[in-house]
Parts: sequence; structure tokens; C-alpha cells
Amino acid sequence: MMNLSPNLSEKEFIVIAGPCVIEDDDGVITRQTAKHLKAVADRLSLKIYFKSSYDKANRSSIYSYRGPGLKKGLQILESVRDEYGLPLLTDVHSPEEAQKAGKVIDMLQIPAFLCRQTDLLVAAGETGKSINIKKGQFLSPKDVIHCAEKVKSTGNLDVYITERGSTFGYNNLVVDMRSIPIIQGNGLPLIFDATHSVQLPGGAGSSSSGERQYAPILARAAVAAGCNGLFMETHPNPNSAPSDGANMLPLEWVEPLLTTCLALREVLHKETALVTP
Repeated sequence: MMNLSPNLSEKEFIVIAGPCVIEDDDGVITRQTAKHLKAVADRLSLKIYFKSSYDKANRSSIYSYRGPGLKKGLQILESVRDEYGLPLLTDVHSPEEAQKAGKVIDMLQIPAFLCRQTDLLVAAGETGKSINIKKGQFLSPKDVIHCAEKVKSTGNLDVYITERGSTFGYNNLVVDMRSIPIIQGNGLPLIFDATHSVQLPGGAGSSSSGERQYAPILARAAVAAGCNGLFMETHPNPNSAPSDGANMLPLEWVEPLLTTCLALREVLHKETALVTP
């Protein structure tokens, strides 16, 4: 059995969850989701980062909803932390955004299509905040070490990699679970993105589609493979969401799925202890 190095196997298991994008200026959906996730975090004694984007800059169509923008979005996210006590994660798209978001956000996320952008990675690292790099659909697991090194060049070693599937033909992604130990083998904690991995990019013509029914299966498989955390976008009513609704999980799916995943992780740790000298 392959064992993780002690620094990774003992690392706190985290969850990143929330709506794809902040979709209302008053933050009603955002707060409703955060309230639910806070209750789940408390019941399961689990660290959940609340995730939502103030700007979805890589939408398929020019007509697609993008979000309230940086200033308003950060205000809404900060109010979520003040009210519910959840740490925050959001995407940043430029060095300037990283600097501004870094004053508010606990973990900055580098979008998959920007994962090799040197100036962005360095600026994010310079904020001193935790950094989550989404592995590009075009990268092999071995290649993400170079992305992480750009952040670490600033002296910031708090870097996570998120696996979110690789391009497989047209309008489809596939996940190779070997990527988990490969990336961890470079000393990088691995978060598995259960919902973007079942996305069908451009599958709906002017927008992406998805197959959310497979997300729980992949999440359980990733935990069994030894991932250090899970990423899952969730929404009170995914079918009405303006972005990524087809692959987001309904809120009521989250706690049962995480309960199962934590039980699997406990079994994995017991098995590892049995075979570790």
C-alpha cells in the first residue's frame, strides 16, 4: 500500500464549498448557503472554507452572468465570515486583484486556465495567504510542481493543488486518480474538485453542462485514494443557478456525502496505521 508522507497524511482535512458565483447584490443565496455549511461544519467538526466568486471571468459566452464584481463581492464575502465564522476562498484573475482580495480572503484561488500565469502566482504568494491552484485541464499531474514553485518563490509555502479533471476529447473531462499520489509525491496537499470534474465544458452550446449525479462517486473515490480535502460547489437550487448549475450539488446532498467521506477517510487511516512500520 502506498503511504502518504507524514506531513501530508497528518494534514488537516478541509472542504471548500459554496455557490459558483455570488449571484445577488444582497447576498441572499450566498448567506443561505453559508448558514447551511456552517451547521454542517459544526456537526461534523470539519473545517469548511466558504467559496464563491465575485467574477467568473472565463464564462463561455459574452452574455453569461459574471457576478457583482470585486468591490461588492468582497463586501458580501466579508459579511459572510462576520456572520457565520467560515474562512473564505475566492478566485483572483490578476496581480491587482490578488493584492486587494488578499486583504479580505483567507485562501486565494488561482483558476485552472490561469494556473501557469507567473505574475498572478507570485502576487498571490506575496499576500501571505493560503493559495489554492486549480490544476489546468491541459496539465499533467507532474507539471503542477512548477506552478507551486512560483508561489513558493515568495517564501509562502502554504500551497494546495486542486485536481479538477483533464480534457478528454470534446466537451468532456476525465479524472485519473493516480494524479493524487503523483501530486502529493511532490509534497503538495491535494484537494479533489468533485463538481468541476463532472462538468461538460461547452456542453450546452453557449455554456457548460454537467453530470452532478457522478460527483459523489468521484468524491468517495478521491477520499479512498488519499486526497487531503474536497472541493464541491453547492447551491439551494442548482437548476436555477446562473453559473455551473448542472454540476453543482444541492445543499441537502452535502452533509450525507461528507459523512460518508469522513468515514472512508477514517478507515483509510486505520489501514495505513496497520501497515506502517
